Amino acid sequence: MTRLFGTDGVRGTANLHPMTAELALQLGQAVAHVFRGGSGKHRIVIGKDTRLSGYMFEDALAAGICSMGVNVIQVGPIPTPAMAFLTADMRCDAGVMISASHNPYQDNGIKFFAHDGFKLPDDVEHRIEQLIASGELAKLRCAPDRIGQARRIDDAQGRYVVMLKKTFPLSLRLDGLRVVLDCANGAAYKVGPTVLEELGAEVFAIGVDPNGRNINDGLGSQHPEALVDKVRELRADVGIAVDGDADRVVLACEKGMLVDGDAVLALCARDLVERGALAGGAVVATVMSNLGLERALAEIGVELVRTQVGDRYVVEEMRRHGYNLGGEQSGHVIFLDHNHTGDGLLTALQVLAIMRRKERPLSELAAGIERFPQVLVNFAVAEKRPLESLPEFMRQLRQVEQTLGKRGRVLIRYSGTEAKARVMVEGEDERRVNALANELAEALKRALAGAAG
Repeated sequence: MTRLFGTDGVRGTANLHPMTAELALQLGQAVAHVFRGGSGKHRIVIGKDTRLSGYMFEDALAAGICSMGVNVIQVGPIPTPAMAFLTADMRCDAGVMISASHNPYQDNGIKFFAHDGFKLPDDVEHRIEQLIASGELAKLRCAPDRIGQARRIDDAQGRYVVMLKKTFPLSLRLDGLRVVLDCANGAAYKVGPTVLEELGAEVFAIGVDPNGRNINDGLGSQHPEALVDKVRELRADVGIAVDGDADRVVLACEKGMLVDGDAVLALCARDLVERGALAGGAVVATVMSNLGLERALAEIGVELVRTQVGDRYVVEEMRRHGYNLGGEQSGHVIFLDHNHTGDGLLTALQVLAIMRRKERPLSELAAGIERFPQVLVNFAVAEKRPLESLPEFMRQLRQVEQTLGKRGRVLIRYSGTEAKARVMVEGEDERRVNALANELAEALKRALAGAAG
């Protein structure tokens, strides 16, 4: 059976398998069947970012869901974390978000939320794949008199703005704070400026003119150069850049220096510890987080628990052990006390609250993490062969690991969303780390080419 789901839902180039309208219809049917339990009315909420292909997938998903006797609520362009919130808040059976996150507009993706607002575990994704592959869905369609209805609602963004503001301390305001906000021409282009302005900030918004094709185009968390330039030009107090679906964030301090997910986790953990609000005495991050984060947390008596790459794996570990703070270096930060997934705007609000509470600039708050040089080399692959099947490469990999010892790390993995291999090397000497990363990448390319030949 062909695997459809990657690290974060089904993703690919729009109108090419698996991201076709035909498969979207089947995904709608499958998720409706899996989550249609018990008696009474059933409904699934669908949201999307600002990509041109979102219209096609929205209608195909709705058709599939309705064909199974389940109603559809369409909320239009809205951030992914808003969908996690709305699915639970509106008591829906499931939620569907149409987005390829930080990827260019030609790509798209479909990710699902269970009734409680959490992303689906692997076994449920596997069940959906089985339903599609088996051909069972054609036999499971409902009778003509039970076909579901689809309708749009207009207050979804307002509900999400209210939720975000409730995460910001009632005793604090953002009056007098100059904020540059980059919405990447994506899903946060309305709610982002709204929530900051309603809390009192003076907002200078960029990336708020989506046209279906300019999402993430030279803007957003993947391209923070425009944010940094604007912060320096306007002498703003802080810069905030989210990606196309606003589930991740990168910040810029008043000096124009970037503050990534690792630094945000460190400063938020420190604040939670000081307030006695960090649950479980640990922070959850992925194998990609810098060793500097691990050491910064250790200095305040906090353990770093690592998971595989993917914010849903971080969330699963947090739920399993009762932790309330976790995230990824890329800017997915999860505050389980407030929402069920990574939320760029919510994360920014928590950092702004710390700045206001302590009356200190972001540059000072983020200064507590000393980073190890970390080099990441990505390259396209034709086939994602198991590394264990490449003995010569594994021998070279073990040699590099022995060279670094406890003063560095190596991570080799295939992307869960793209046909790429990723080679990450971390250590104390940047020049040496860079050389090792490129040597391993070239060795892996040769090994994969030899195996294919």
